[in-house]
Amino acid sequence: MLAASVTRFSPDSPADGLEVGDRPEPARRDAWTTVDVRAASLNHHDLWSLRGVGLRAEQLPMILGTDAAGYAPDGSAVVVHAVIGADGHGVGPDEPRTLLSERYDGTLAEQVSVPTHNLVPMPSDLSFEEAACIPTAWLTAYRMLFRSARLTPGQSVLVQGAGGGLATAAVALGAAAGLEVIVTSRSGTKRAAAAALGAAHVLESGARLPHRVDAVIESVGAATWSHSVRSVRPGGTIVVAGATSGDPTAAELTRIFFNEISVLGATMGTRDELSDLLAFMVRTDLRPRIDRTYPLSGARDAVTRLAGGEHVGKIVLTP
Repeated sequence: MLAASVTRFSPDSPADGLEVGDRPEPARRDAWTTVDVRAASLNHHDLWSLRGVGLRAEQLPMILGTDAAGYAPDGSAVVVHAVIGADGHGVGPDEPRTLLSERYDGTLAEQVSVPTHNLVPMPSDLSFEEAACIPTAWLTAYRMLFRSARLTPGQSVLVQGAGGGLATAAVALGAAAGLEVIVTSRSGTKRAAAAALGAAHVLESGARLPHRVDAVIESVGAATWSHSVRSVRPGGTIVVAGATSGDPTAAELTRIFFNEISVLGATMGTRDELSDLLAFMVRTDLRPRIDRTYPLSGARDAVTRLAGGEHVGKIVLTP
């Protein structure tokens, strides 16, 4: 089968470590199901894997990808939940939680094998391309907003950085749920896109906010951390799901403890939360913004666009 794999680590130019070619079809395993992939999407997790973060050289080649939608063997349309082992299904009792493409081959292929319990029915209202955008970025944004930060309609949230899959998901989900969403970005194009998604305020990176917010969605890291700490109200929450610009050199601990700010981490979400999110999107007629769609054979071009940071929304691959 055709697949996009990391074959060597390339920290400075991630696409150079990617190879698109023939790989063996998934082997059969008890309590696992092989899905015929109809669409998959890229995440920054794929860039980190290509740079050598989270993988060892002896694991290569590893098929990339955490997100997919496609057909189960019975012909039903499904969305793949990419967290393996967190609920004990399909793996040994002592196996730690992992994501597809870390221990098991990922979704950037014509087929992917996952624990059968990880298959979530795909709503007929969604296309395969739309559904493939949801399990990582959108699920993480959903968990950050409504489980970690426990935001409710009428409250306010700052989303640091606009344009990427997680940021656009957080803006769209927050606006649909009645939150006052404030977005920062260096790019005027991305600020305009955030406003179109429902952001109440769009500001230059580092700009002073109209008021301190109840929570901050932080996935940028060093470039925005100080601004995040200064922008959240006393007793508020910063939820972290990434650090694309690296770890901050100063944690701002004095400000954090004096203002009693909670700092929480989030990595994707549960299978049940994915089901709830899909239902929420159908009820609100909310759809992921897709930046571009590439054939699987064009995975190098897709990864190059993701690494360049010019995209707005999700980048999708179709086998």
